[in-house]
Amino acid sequence: MKLYAIVLLALMCAACTHNATIGDQYVGKLYQNNPLGEDIAPDADPIIRFDAFDCTTFVETALADGNVDKLNKIRYKNGVINFMNRNHFIETDWLENNSDFVANVSPQYALTATRHVIIDKKKWFRTVYNIDTDFARRDIDLEYIPYANVNNIHISEPMIVLFIIDNKQIRNKIGTDLAVRHMGFLLPDGRLRHASQTLNRVVDVDFYEYVNTMVKNPNNLGIVLVEIKK
Repeated sequence: MKLYAIVLLALMCAACTHNATIGDQYVGKLYQNNPLGEDIAPDADPIIRFDAFDCTTFVETALADGNVDKLNKIRYKNGVINFMNRNHFIETDWLENNSDFVANVSPQYALTATRHVIIDKKKWFRTVYNIDTDFARRDIDLEYIPYANVNNIHISEPMIVLFIIDNKQIRNKIGTDLAVRHMGFLLPDGRLRHASQTLNRVVDVDFYEYVNTMVKNPNNLGIVLVEIKK
């Protein structure tokens, strides 16, 4: 029994160490907006890289553990590499197409509110990229934890955290509504690990101190906690 207990404890510790250090190898790497693409126009950036990230590509690359095949399955619907097929919007594309291994678990941790989101990909592609598409408009309700309810959240394993906004200026600029403005990892010890545009690199910061800066802007609504399924 003692040997079994020791082996079990070792396995548990190994798992904890791995989970606690998700994305650890990328801390300190530079921030770069939209660093990944399909190697061809309209986004000729490389399919994978490890020297620079924005908030989304950092989360995606860390989840894939640097494996390009896993990364492509995360970034593209059904893993089919194509600009039009990319999971551009976290609210609809990303969460839905990756539902086999991620899930919004916000209601398990605090009282939630609902952000009604209208994603107009057709107008967005026309406004931002001057590309005509036939995407239908999507209306969804996204459960999130208002900042007033974000306190003493205890998690045992890393989670993806999404930061929710309601900003008419952004909506008018890009041609569509947008709810998820930023993302990163919330670690069990209370650190937020994310690619920070402000600090120009991947950093660890105190999650609650970061939340305190977010609440100063009335456009910032709260967070979504996303479980990484095993």
